[in-house]
Amino acid sequence: MQIHKIYNPKEVEGKWYKFWLDNGYFNASPNPELKPFSIVIPPPNVTDVLHLGQALNNTIQDIFIRWKRMQGFEAEWLPGVDHAGIATEVIVEKEILKGESKEKIGKEKFIELVWKWVHEKKDTIIAQLKDIGCSCDWTRTRFTLDEGLSNAVYEAFVRLYKKRMIYKGDYIVNWCPRCETALADEEVEHKEINGKLYYINYPILPVDGQVKGKNKFIQVATTRPETMLGDTACAVNPKDKKNAKFIKCTAILPLMNREIPVISDDVVDPKFGTGVVKVTPAHDPIDFELSIRHNLPKILIMDKRGVINENGGKYNGLDRFDARKKILSELKTIGLLAKTTPYRYSLGHCYRCNTVVEPILSEQWFVKMKEMAKPAIEAVENGIIKFYPDRWKGVYLNWMYNIKDWCISRQIWWGHRIPVWYCKEMLNEKCKMQNGVIVSTKRPENCPYCESKTLVQDTNVLDTWFSSWLWPFSTFGWPEETDELNYFYPTSMLSTASEIIFFWVARMIMAGYEFTGKPPFKDVYIHGTVRDAQGRKMSKSLGNGIDPRDIIKDYGTDAMRFSLITAAGEGQDPHIATNTFESGRNFTNKIWNAYRLIASLPDAEEKPGRGRSPDLPLSLADRWILSRIHKLTKDVTELLSRYKLQEPLMRIYDFLWHDFCDWYLEIIKIKKCKGIALEILDRSLKLLHPFMPFVTEEVWQMITHKEPSIMVSKWPEAETGYFDSDAEKGFEIIKNIIITCRNTRATMNIPKTKLIRLLVKCGTRERSIIDENKLYIEKLGKVKAIEFTESVPKGCTIKLTKGVEIFIPLSGLIDLKAELKKLETEQLEVSSLLKSIQARLSSPDFLSKAPREIVKKTREKVKEYEQKLLKLQEHINLIKL
Repeated sequence: MQIHKIYNPKEVEGKWYKFWLDNGYFNASPNPELKPFSIVIPPPNVTDVLHLGQALNNTIQDIFIRWKRMQGFEAEWLPGVDHAGIATEVIVEKEILKGESKEKIGKEKFIELVWKWVHEKKDTIIAQLKDIGCSCDWTRTRFTLDEGLSNAVYEAFVRLYKKRMIYKGDYIVNWCPRCETALADEEVEHKEINGKLYYINYPILPVDGQVKGKNKFIQVATTRPETMLGDTACAVNPKDKKNAKFIKCTAILPLMNREIPVISDDVVDPKFGTGVVKVTPAHDPIDFELSIRHNLPKILIMDKRGVINENGGKYNGLDRFDARKKILSELKTIGLLAKTTPYRYSLGHCYRCNTVVEPILSEQWFVKMKEMAKPAIEAVENGIIKFYPDRWKGVYLNWMYNIKDWCISRQIWWGHRIPVWYCKEMLNEKCKMQNGVIVSTKRPENCPYCESKTLVQDTNVLDTWFSSWLWPFSTFGWPEETDELNYFYPTSMLSTASEIIFFWVARMIMAGYEFTGKPPFKDVYIHGTVRDAQGRKMSKSLGNGIDPRDIIKDYGTDAMRFSLITAAGEGQDPHIATNTFESGRNFTNKIWNAYRLIASLPDAEEKPGRGRSPDLPLSLADRWILSRIHKLTKDVTELLSRYKLQEPLMRIYDFLWHDFCDWYLEIIKIKKCKGIALEILDRSLKLLHPFMPFVTEEVWQMITHKEPSIMVSKWPEAETGYFDSDAEKGFEIIKNIIITCRNTRATMNIPKTKLIRLLVKCGTRERSIIDENKLYIEKLGKVKAIEFTESVPKGCTIKLTKGVEIFIPLSGLIDLKAELKKLETEQLEVSSLLKSIQARLSSPDFLSKAPREIVKKTREKVKEYEQKLLKLQEHINLIKL
């Protein structure tokens, strides 16, 4: 068979992916004779195509699913995509409507545009996953708005409502004026900003008919002066001696001329600002709780767009930030703005559109989380569910211990409509007692309480995560008791990034226990976040995002997968630069060329593939390489079982590149036999296949074997009978002698045409090893003769290596006098340069005036020249012997 000189991934990858698909190797179904291993994909949002971060995540999942498939498990990797409610609406308005409001075209037309967008992006995402080499069971592809998954969403809502775990009420929520919807706490990104603290004087009414002393004003400090329009009190900590005198006084709200009480409450931080805070119950969560304790009114002064409403008096119709400017200006004019100081604080932003979030009183639907969190906490505390790396366990538990109720309603059009209907007529007392509320998985034909047919569905949709938290079991048919659900659930593992531990991971665990009584998965692998060379998280807004298809086009899929995994240490953020993928491409070429070399050798007395004769004696090199590959097999299997990825891949890389290619293949070129080499390559390709599926399939198919594909071949097992420490120690002796010969040639500039003479002083065992393998030393070290000696000869380079002393006579190999003169001249030049640089660094002017980067490079240059002088002196000493 003719083998191309160059490995071309473009000719290989599509061919083998189609082969795998055509043969159904990715598909899985309940099989009582096999153990299941299942993963449900973290469904990518249909907002846009995949980036390198998602390529990393899906490569990780593919590694484990391919590994377990080869181990004989019934391996199921269920794919799908998420409808991403708010995010999809935002992107469609931005990209298709070019910033125009969706209200301008109406709901029906807008939803049509969204579906068109979804179909295009969904198809592209699936194509990208296939390009990445993902061995997903495409027959089970799911979408969170599929009929079956939607039914599961409605069923979950109804069950929770009947258990009184879902309720509706007026509470402070995070409101995005751009998206015009409520957000859960986890959907708010808090960013540190350099803002301002505004100190405002509130006039105090006289106490007992007189103003006492200078207490004409009470001063508050706030970062949001526009919300003062809705103030219903001022508050002081009762232990605050400075301000306690104001308690029970009455203040006049500036600009609104409304009388408000000064109350006492322990929640007030006396160290913040002046120690007095304004209380705005409809626009602050802490103030809301204060209003309940002190029976204060709640005045909403903004609409859903962040515009001041009629409760804001003359500021009605102004945007919140325009209102701020006008309020500050008028306070200054009337002398009530005492001062403004710089203040750095954390400000919430919408996680989708980056708009500043407004805490606001709103009627929303909530899920009670405290009771639901208990089994999810116990599962992680007791090790039923494990996090890898383990440090994420503490992050998860900390959030769960302090969990709050979940706001699940969203004021958008795209998503699952809340399955609640309202009877508008309420014709009898029974209906009135229920407030006309009907909760059902399907639209009722009439009111079950009064038979009225005038029903109106709640206009809100459910938070996207309300469908996603059911994903591990809804995708297998829940709430129906399907065979797939009983077999593949709980799933085996989840791979995801740290930023959605709260959004998704924690909620899936709670949902799993709530609706199935079981955990959704056993292990959670948290990988790092892909960043660019400057350490920035990759994103479209920064313009630093990379489409994996661009990398695949230039380097190939295997090179991309290799480079991503080797760059991503255990839980670390990989930094990706333009040259990151060259190492992966070089490795695929190394594997390809290794097989080309083996294939070029004659079969001799061996058979191709793993057909070496058991009667043939094994050489030291054979025993060494067999010991190394079987120990590698053991290590890789153990590391993968502990969710290590970078380490096993690097061990395979080191073995193939160095042990196999650099040494063993050089040996068999001399031996002219390849049976064991093919056996080693076959096993190595299987170990590497989960990481680099295409090049391993291509090369493996050229080796004689019984299985139709490497991906359905048996995962190698370590055979301890091949572990051979003596062979490894013995071959290290041969390697070190050859390395010494090569290094001496390079150091002393010995011409390639001249063979060297080798004098060796060693023990009986070492002498026997060297004698048996002298042919390899001579060929690979370019040695004309090996002699054993008991004395230390003069005029030689000397190398000590594990019980062996190696001497290489230099006379006759190089012109010693000319070489010595050249080295001493170079020594003087380097020494002169070093003194010049050291003098510059001793100058105070240079250190104080030169740019920091120049000073740093100058110091690095000193180290470089010092190292060079040490090497030169070492060479001079050798020649002077």
